[in-house]
Amino acid sequence: MSDIKVEGFKSSEILAQLAQVFENFSDEEKKQQIKKTNGIFELQVKNAEGKEGVWTIDLKQTGTVYKGKPKSKANVTLILSDETFSQLAEGKLDGQKAFMSGKLKTKGNMMFATKLDGVLKTAKSKAKL
Repeated sequence: MSDIKVEGFKSSEILAQLAQVFENFSDEEKKQQIKKTNGIFELQVKNAEGKEGVWTIDLKQTGTVYKGKPKSKANVTLILSDETFSQLAEGKLDGQKAFMSGKLKTKGNMMFATKLDGVLKTAKSKAKL
């Protein structure tokens, strides 16, 4: 759990909370979330000091969040700043606007990237992010 948090990354706090939400899901809730999302997000986040952290949200097999590259191929890789991810998670920034303004870059299935918003909203409703 604590290995998700990285000093200097606000997004790692949010991802740690997301991991906690997934852990607290009942088996049924986890199955539903995996079925609904059915994919893997790789997040490449750069903080204010220019350091990069990589996290994975696996909603294809395990329904988990962990630090590091995905164990199997990600459906989409999102490249963004720590600040942009925080704003997305808090609902202050729309994913499409972030993409259009160049704050968010993607590699892989761009349409799948739109599912991240739903994942963050689900987590936010379960835990106060």
